Amino acid sequence: MNKHVKNKGATSNSASTIVGQLKTLYIQAVTALQQDLQAYLEHRQIPSKGLRKSGRYCYPKLTVTWKGTHLDEADELAILNNRHPQVNRAFARFSRPGTYSSSITRPDLFGSHIEEQLDLLIRDYGAECSVSLSDQEIPYPYVLDGAGLDLNSVSALDLMRHFPATELALIGNEVADGLEQVDENGHRPLALFDGLRTDFSLARLRHYTGTQAEHTQSYILMTNYNRYVDVFVAWALEQLKKPDSPYTALSCCGYFTVTKDTPNAEELIANSTWRKHQMPAYHLMREGRQGITLVNIGVGPSNAKNITDHLAVMRPHVWLMIGHCGGLRPSQSIGDYVLAHAYLRDDHIMDDVLPREIPIPPIAEVQQALHESAVRVTGEDGDALKRRLRTGTVVTTDDRNWELRYTLSARRFSQSRAVAIDMESATLAAQGYRFRVPYGTLLCVSDKPLHGELKLPGQANHFYERAIREHIDIGIEAANILRDYGTKLHSRKLRAFDEPPFR
Repeated sequence: MNKHVKNKGATSNSASTIVGQLKTLYIQAVTALQQDLQAYLEHRQIPSKGLRKSGRYCYPKLTVTWKGTHLDEADELAILNNRHPQVNRAFARFSRPGTYSSSITRPDLFGSHIEEQLDLLIRDYGAECSVSLSDQEIPYPYVLDGAGLDLNSVSALDLMRHFPATELALIGNEVADGLEQVDENGHRPLALFDGLRTDFSLARLRHYTGTQAEHTQSYILMTNYNRYVDVFVAWALEQLKKPDSPYTALSCCGYFTVTKDTPNAEELIANSTWRKHQMPAYHLMREGRQGITLVNIGVGPSNAKNITDHLAVMRPHVWLMIGHCGGLRPSQSIGDYVLAHAYLRDDHIMDDVLPREIPIPPIAEVQQALHESAVRVTGEDGDALKRRLRTGTVVTTDDRNWELRYTLSARRFSQSRAVAIDMESATLAAQGYRFRVPYGTLLCVSDKPLHGELKLPGQANHFYERAIREHIDIGIEAANILRDYGTKLHSRKLRAFDEPPFR
């Protein structure tokens, strides 16, 4: 990657002005890259190396500085009382004085998020903010959508010779995992994800879910069975038709949206190309991304890690696992619920980045919301609900046929006091912990393999008919409850010792 000439940067203490400057620089870079691509494709005009070195294709960079509290060294009492502003929230806060910066992409999508953080940092810390060009160039694949460019006449290798391309060596989770704290300029990271990492995930989300990444909502439900999608879509279409509905549209797998005025919406969705996509998503959209997203992540911890690696850049307020599990206790019945308050991680997919001995704590607000939503939807409470809803440890395994090695697992399961087993929940929770996204799990017992109740076709059909709608309704109601928390949902227990200021 070339080192580019850096401009001094425009300074402002207005968050809205800063966001406007980010948008201007980003649009200029994208437009320049698209124009130069067009010139190369039509006339084989090679872009100017001098202009490229000056930062023609670079992401904007946001820099925020907190100089700390300057006090009279002789006034010991003042120093003790004013060492650090008293900020109780889990985000928009500094761990220490210094300069923090990150490259920024898609300020049109993330502008409100950035402005919210900056407003708080300026208000509570007197932070100084500036915008300049970063040293990171925007890879050309990220500016192709809507540009009307015909790439059939050239190879990817041809384009890589003259235009910035995706370099995987520059993309990672080092900041989130606490491995990269200070850059060559002495700046600490402002956010968990920079422009390159964010754009990479936005493209992956589009690929895996079959939807526009920007349609992803702040309250995410994840499931592992197709029939949950059918029920959610039917419910979403009902919501759109309500006269006072807060929802504006349903973004569907296959890159299309439906509204209350779309004719034959059910048929359109059923006949769409959703089968071509590995993890179909449906976004019931609401102003400010306050709606609900459902993603069918499929089965297994690899899928669970994959999708949350990318959903994390959207900075959702919560993700919830609403799927099936095997019940491990003889007192459970098919269709009972399990509210996870601990996880036994046998998924192995993240052992190298988040060792298994690291505890994954429950998030109190999420636990309470899931329980309260179960009360509201089932109409049961107290002992009646306890007969159907168990709170306990969920085992997540990477072996779909774990039953065939039961003798190796039984003692460990018993020692953990586990009440259910699945293949995704602990991975999703661990990823939430890792990326500072509140998480929770409410599973529905679909079989009891340790007790002779296997998932057989006839039994499964009866289970689906009886349980799916209620289970989805509980997840939706939990999202509605959590929406009332707003940003208060974000827990300080997810913060690292030296956390970036932005959540």
